[in-house]
Amino acid sequence: MDKIEEIFNNNKNWSKQVHKTDPEFFQRLSTQQNPDILWIGCADSRVPANQIIGLPPGEVFVHRNIANVIVHTDLNALSVIQYAVDVLNVKHIIVCGHYGCGGVKAAMGETPHGLIDNWLRHIKDVARFHEDEMFRISDDEARFARLCELNVLEQVQNILNTTVVRGAHDRGEDLKVHAFIYDIKDGLIRDLNNLPK
Repeated sequence: MDKIEEIFNNNKNWSKQVHKTDPEFFQRLSTQQNPDILWIGCADSRVPANQIIGLPPGEVFVHRNIANVIVHTDLNALSVIQYAVDVLNVKHIIVCGHYGCGGVKAAMGETPHGLIDNWLRHIKDVARFHEDEMFRISDDEARFARLCELNVLEQVQNILNTTVVRGAHDRGEDLKVHAFIYDIKDGLIRDLNNLPK
């Protein structure tokens, strides 16, 4: 069986299992989209949003890209944020990076990677903004982990500075933006605002 055939078989099995457990699930799902959460994460295949936070389809609006970067020139990401905030009325925007992020690792080096180097420039800027802190970390793995964290924190600031989120806050909407990091090695998410310093 090839990979595409496997995908269709897995989908049929999943659909049957969902129908068996909750016969009305797909009918309910097809009539509404009302998530409270916008998840902005990395495109890494090891970090599937719904699975790692244990929520079913329909509960999380998701945007993913290389290294969970949000920049003010990315109309795709900004459109997702606007739709989530202004149409879906989400209450939480979660930026979730992860340790071992290939995009962050690539940004730490000087090896050219082609087109993606333009995207990685944003992460290189994060390292530059925190140059003193990064310089003080002598262990390469610890420095890599810290840049993964700093990248998430920087993207949260970028989101807070979008016209969409500023507008929501100006209107008094209860919209919270969170900085999370996922550890692939243990499967746990950590709140970067509550990590020990």
